[in-house]
Amino acid sequence: MPLKQLKDPFQYEKIPLDTIQIENRDKAQNAWGTIKRIWSYLAREKGKLFLVIFMVMISSGLSLLGPFMVGMAIDDFIVTRETAGLGILLVFLVFVYLFHSLAIFLQNFWMVGIAQNTVYALRADLFWQFHRLSISYFDKRQHGELMSRITNDIDNVNNTLNQSVIQIFTSILTLIGTVVVMLVLSPLLTVITMSIIPAMFLAMRWITKRTGPLYKLQQKHLGDLNGYVEETVSGQHIIKAFSQEKKVISEFEEKNARLRQSGFWAMTISGFIPKVMNMLNFLSFGLIALAGGILAIQEIITVGVIVIFTEYARQFTRPLNELSNQFNLLLSAIAGAERVFTVLDEEQEEIDEPTAIEIDTTNGHIEFDRVTFAYEKTPILKGITFEAKPGQTIAFVGHTGAGKTTIINLISRFYNYGNGTITLDGIDIKDIKRSSLRSHMAFVLQDAFLFEGTIRENIRYSRLDATDEEVITAAKNANAHDFIERLPNGYDTLLDEDGSGISQGQKQLITIARALLADPSILILDEATSNIDTVTELKIQEALKRLMQGRTSFVIAHRLNTIQEADHIIMLENGEIIEQGSHEELIKRYGHYHDLYQGQLRQLAT
Repeated sequence: MPLKQLKDPFQYEKIPLDTIQIENRDKAQNAWGTIKRIWSYLAREKGKLFLVIFMVMISSGLSLLGPFMVGMAIDDFIVTRETAGLGILLVFLVFVYLFHSLAIFLQNFWMVGIAQNTVYALRADLFWQFHRLSISYFDKRQHGELMSRITNDIDNVNNTLNQSVIQIFTSILTLIGTVVVMLVLSPLLTVITMSIIPAMFLAMRWITKRTGPLYKLQQKHLGDLNGYVEETVSGQHIIKAFSQEKKVISEFEEKNARLRQSGFWAMTISGFIPKVMNMLNFLSFGLIALAGGILAIQEIITVGVIVIFTEYARQFTRPLNELSNQFNLLLSAIAGAERVFTVLDEEQEEIDEPTAIEIDTTNGHIEFDRVTFAYEKTPILKGITFEAKPGQTIAFVGHTGAGKTTIINLISRFYNYGNGTITLDGIDIKDIKRSSLRSHMAFVLQDAFLFEGTIRENIRYSRLDATDEEVITAAKNANAHDFIERLPNGYDTLLDEDGSGISQGQKQLITIARALLADPSILILDEATSNIDTVTELKIQEALKRLMQGRTSFVIAHRLNTIQEADHIIMLENGEIIEQGSHEELIKRYGHYHDLYQGQLRQLAT
């Protein structure tokens, strides 16, 4: 049964493994490449890594020395019943195990620091990459799924580095040292001990062939679930308003069941590893006891050698067992790391042209000349041409999907246009650095977004070096000062990211104050007065007039009564300009704008 058809959250218990559909994109694409990239981060801590490896070598050597000394005690003192020197040997053996424990402590201590520094750098790179990517990248993806990469996936890498790296080094060195010593003591018993390796290899190959894709699938399902949870938490008002709780709970259960199913099979199959290894360990001990007993009777080897071999056989199979267990953790980390590196390798970055310049000042003179734009091969704008002279207010009207917001996104270079040109003061905006271009712009959008922090910090966000007096002046000009002063803590009132505790109109006044503080040359207003009560709208309109004075302004509005004073009105339909002119000129033409305006007047009258 395909995962897409899974409805019952407990249905995974009834579904055979071979019916789970794992798409190619859910499998590890380049495991070795991912490991090399993780190593490139680890290599930044070369000094500590050298100390860790040195301690691993010390602890591995001491772990080999301990059983060898036990064998010596049996052959030289217990079998011969000689007690002279046994006490010294035992004291030395105690020190061996004490130093072994100290070496393990030090290697773990240093490795924790390396792991934390590594994931710190990885998380910082990923967060920095988020801010380099274009708006279009985020438009195509769930925000919760992206958040999962900077939290769950990187934590997965962190846990694996803490647990696996030392264990892998230790296991490899222990294996090599054990084999060398075993060959010196008895080549025949060594061959017998190593006879279980082919069985181990076949078992590991069968298990890891299935757990690798399942761990990748588990990480994907975890990202999907996080994205869905983020979406539903953000949309609680809509969910409750339309009484869709049962629907979202049902969809959550389905996604949760997919995650549990992939996790169930990944953990179940990987859980076979220690069971298989233990069974092979017991087989190995039996073979050593049988063959060693025969060789001891024939006086080819001593009893002490048999004891040493028994312990070394455990040390030989234990690293293999630990390597197999760590391999599962490594697969899970690789799956998470691949998702992180996928974002880091994303090419949809906001990269300026090598010849792009910075502009210190601008008059705000913007021209569109036959500009086209397509979103994923779907034409959105078709030959847009207009001019916004310095200080003018340009308003865009039209039905939803006409292309109004797209034009705003092109002006601010959130998207790159296709053919044609867009110039600012005669300079193609592609030849201007994005940061420099946007430093001369301010935005007041339909959804007033406030960051977690005080009202003072939210207003100052547009110009971090602004003084408290400048913040208060901007708030007064935005008609926000009075309501802010009435709050219990005034400008130091704490807000969360939703701005709970103040109204939608008050949020908008704060964003207007933020824009005023920026003192931009170009202003962009996207439905800034929508969903606002009449009294607050009058305050916002008054604040906007102050904000727009002397600035080139681009206004998107569905309510035409808010843009009657605009210098130039452009009416769009299906990505094309169908009418443009002042309000009076367009009314006199009795065209599309006239019909739309009269229709809104009739709606207001009723």
